[in-house]
Amino acid sequence: QVQLVESGRGLVRAGDSLRLSCAASGGTFSSYSMAWFRQAPGKEREFVAAVNWSGRSTYYADSVKGRFTISRDNAKNTVYLQMNSLKPEDTAVYYCAAKSYGGANPYPSVYDYWGQGTQVTVSS
Repeated sequence: QVQLVESGRGLVRAGDSLRLSCAASGGTFSSYSMAWFRQAPGKEREFVAAVNWSGRSTYYADSVKGRFTISRDNAKNTVYLQMNSLKPEDTAVYYCAAKSYGGANPYPSVYDYWGQGTQVTVSS
């Protein structure tokens, strides 16, 4: 059983940066595709970014492209989300997810494991 633990929650101002981390345990991290999703109050969970097992292929939602960067360190069993130029509309609970088979993609239903989420609040 894979466990994912997010960290890096924060209250920041618009334009600031924040880095989220997700530490994995209990599985073969280097074989998983990883992703970040987010959910704002009253809204559905939405895709943010994904990275394949090697880190060579990444995917982003249009809303964060050019501002967020997903990366992974397989030696540390950790995936990161660097968030720059934050906007109030980025306010949400951010979730880390792992996918055992196949490449990274933006559909939450195909991810097997989820973290508990971490709150990011961006004030204007």
